[in-house]
Amino acid sequence: MITSQIMGFPELDRELGRLEKETTKKASLRRSLKKASQPMAEIANANAPVGETGEYAESFHYSTKLNKRQAGIHRRMFRNDKAAVEGFVGTNDPAGVQQEFGNVNHGPQPALRPAWDQDHRALLDRLKTEIWTDIQKTVARAQRRAARAARG
Repeated sequence: MITSQIMGFPELDRELGRLEKETTKKASLRRSLKKASQPMAEIANANAPVGETGEYAESFHYSTKLNKRQAGIHRRMFRNDKAAVEGFVGTNDPAGVQQEFGNVNHGPQPALRPAWDQDHRALLDRLKTEIWTDIQKTVARAQRRAARAARG
């Protein structure tokens, strides 16, 4: 069980309230989540064992999409959460689960769990910073647009 204390997100939520459109809020959160999550994918790639092809060691990435099986599991778990902004760090390599957890033929060779253990606190700090920066940029863009519209 991992416990993390997050501070500063109520202030970010207030700032998100300054953004007018729901789509603008979600886009801002998606951009921030992608930037904050990318270093964890890089750590997982560095931790991944390099096999004969070397493909697994470069297969971890950030995405907003899941494969068909993962999407089905995810839908059942989060059926009622329509407002969420989500992103995923992982691999679509079919051998990924076998590598991470092992099987009868070989032991586990985890890449993503050590990346999470190493980086999850830093990821939350990066996320907070990225959201704040993106909100400020988005608000400034909206203000510039409104000023141009008022002038002419």
